[in-house]
Amino acid sequence: MMQALEKILAQSKNIVFFGGAGVSTESGIPDFRSVDGLYHQKYDYPPEIILSHTFWERQPEEFYRFYRDKMIVKGAKPNPAHLRLAKLEREGKLKAVVTQNIDGLHQAAGSKNVYELHGSTLRNYCTRCGAFYDQAFIANSTGVPRCTVCGGIVKPDVVLYEEGLDPETLSGAVAAIRRADTLIIGGTSLVVYPAAGLVDYFRGEHLVVINMQPTAADRRADLCIAKPIGQVLSEEIDLDAEKTD
Repeated sequence: MMQALEKILAQSKNIVFFGGAGVSTESGIPDFRSVDGLYHQKYDYPPEIILSHTFWERQPEEFYRFYRDKMIVKGAKPNPAHLRLAKLEREGKLKAVVTQNIDGLHQAAGSKNVYELHGSTLRNYCTRCGAFYDQAFIANSTGVPRCTVCGGIVKPDVVLYEEGLDPETLSGAVAAIRRADTLIIGGTSLVVYPAAGLVDYFRGEHLVVINMQPTAADRRADLCIAKPIGQVLSEEIDLDAEKTD
């Protein structure tokens, strides 16, 4: 399977990677739906309620308590999956990363063209005057974080439940997927919409799925690999060396 993946990568000139939480679990960031993920934590409300726009408006102190505790992960570093994707971009093969993750690890690994469908914990803005704040500002604040300029509430640039995706990010991701000759789906079960629906725009030659659990795209895929994505993308095979053996 690894050799088959490397052959596809070698033949491709316009790769797009579409990823989810499974890409970041190997960096120590919990997956919402895994056994040890946020859905199995004990709070007064389930995460999908707390991480909603309504809850942010009505119970902001509880929202930020949960957000600081569970959504800001300190010390996380890119894993082999992030690094390999950045390498493929430097080589001119990978044209875009479309991610559902909000941790900024693709950029930390060196990827330049990243469409963050659900925003990023690294960016925070005052809802009143638009002043920018970094992740540390939220992490080190108490109660409801307030803008030091105007006193407005500082909100993470993260798409909450009930909120729509950024139109510009969405259109860029769709255009990239439409142009791709190879689409690699990794670390996502394709259950979160509308993000999961983006794979339907792919019309290219090779569809690869790297995910521990089955996905809705498996039946369309040329190749399905049920292994941790960091492990798969770190096992780079030199096809030329194999030919000479």
